[in-house]
Amino acid sequence: MKKNLKILSFLLLVSIGVFAQKDQIKEAQTLFDKGKSEESLTILNKTEYLILNAPDEDKSDFYFLKGNVLKDLAVKNIDAANNFTLASQSYQDVFLYENESGKFKFTAKANIALKEMKSSLVNGAMTDFNAGKFKESAEKSYKVYLFDKKDTLNLYNAAASSVNAKDYDSAIKFYEALKKINFSGKGVLYLATNKKTKEEDIFISPKAREAAVLGGLYEKPRTESVPSKKIEVNNNLAYSYMEKKDYAKAESTYNYVLELDPNYVDAYINMAYLKLQMKKDLAEEISLLGTSAAEMQKYDKLNARKDDVARSAIPYLKKVLTIEPKNTDATKTLLGVYRSLDMTNEYNALKSSM
Repeated sequence: MKKNLKILSFLLLVSIGVFAQKDQIKEAQTLFDKGKSEESLTILNKTEYLILNAPDEDKSDFYFLKGNVLKDLAVKNIDAANNFTLASQSYQDVFLYENESGKFKFTAKANIALKEMKSSLVNGAMTDFNAGKFKESAEKSYKVYLFDKKDTLNLYNAAASSVNAKDYDSAIKFYEALKKINFSGKGVLYLATNKKTKEEDIFISPKAREAAVLGGLYEKPRTESVPSKKIEVNNNLAYSYMEKKDYAKAESTYNYVLELDPNYVDAYINMAYLKLQMKKDLAEEISLLGTSAAEMQKYDKLNARKDDVARSAIPYLKKVLTIEPKNTDATKTLLGVYRSLDMTNEYNALKSSM
């Protein structure tokens, strides 16, 4: 008898918990409908532990609402990248529980919401980039990439934004990931002008663009080829390594860039800059030395090495002037190197040619 009473008591507690949970979901829905998404999310987070014992259909209701609330916050740019990820997880839970229950009440709507949210976050990343909020732009682009890894352009955007944000650790991470998947960025853009906004929009395919033009909403269709971004990816990766003072990896990557394009001026200039940065580091190390016999001996070795490093920048700068004889930056830098190494004849010859 006592055992039966315990079972009955437990069932009553579960039943009360389920009813309480449903009331809280209704309250959360009401707050969400009133535009109070943050308050709605607070209730949902407090209630989530109760949903574990609910039927799959109730779980679907809960996670669809939670996904919508998080989506709304992401679209409003409230901790957008994080809320985008959490919303995606909630919608994935909707797919899971509706698949298990066999009742597909919200599956289609959740799919549409995910696509809308992705588009909103991509646009948000672009807006942040244009506003100079590079770190925020990188975070959003990377979150979108994690959600849809087939859309590798978002990983590329995350890398480019990270360089602009001077977050070289993230830039290296993203650019190395692009190299691993052999990203090139080469492709074709299907464009047409929106008659209302007078701006060009990109279409996913020629058929999608044709339908929009035939529908009277767009005009002036055109197709644009997008060149490979492989050189840019590796050049920016090398630059990021250089800024982190990982000179060996930077030099190796610049050499690869020059294999791809032996006339890529930026790579030659950056290789020269890399050598001069190494010279600068050696000069700083020399300045910290004392006057003991051992340190004076080290001074001679470091000073000779410093000059050798500076001398190794010369071929890269001369190559730039072979490709672009009027490149003033390369000319000024080369004059500085000649002067620092007391290469008077070379200095005068270059000076007279200006």
